[in-house]
Amino acid sequence: MLAKKMETALVHQVYEEMYSFYLYLAMAEYGIGEGMPGLHHWMRNQALEELSHAIKFMNYIAEKGGKAELKALQSPPKSWKSAKSVFEEALKHEQHITDCINKLVDLAISLKDHSTVNFLNWFVAEQVEEEASAQGVIDMIKLTGNAPGGMFMVDRELAARPAAPHPLMPATTV
Repeated sequence: MLAKKMETALVHQVYEEMYSFYLYLAMAEYGIGEGMPGLHHWMRNQALEELSHAIKFMNYIAEKGGKAELKALQSPPKSWKSAKSVFEEALKHEQHITDCINKLVDLAISLKDHSTVNFLNWFVAEQVEEEASAQGVIDMIKLTGNAPGGMFMVDRELAARPAAPHPLMPATTV
């Protein structure tokens, strides 16, 4: 059973993950509008990954006897100055999510909630990957000097990201 304070904090993280889903969908749409199918593909996969994170939190809350009530989401931005600014915002957002996860870990430790600490450890490691991934794209874009040919190559690289498994389906099929 979750302490009420822990349950409330985990439910708030569901909101954070769902907002991440919305934000990355908006960024994917920006990619289509800018003629960057690779950016669209990368961000759409990122959105699905964030949805899967929200579902993981919801499943955990339910397994521990809690209830994850969904809340209305704030609308994400609709436009950006450039592909670089998209990924800079994505990095900033992932840093925010890292801070949220770290605060959850701190709370779980303070409550001596060992199973929640164990559950959250996966997200701690995941956030290292999330931040590195966004920073890697920013670094690629910087190397191009915003040259059109360079951005074309970056977009091709983004299109090569493996498709994320659908978060509502099992990882393997029979």
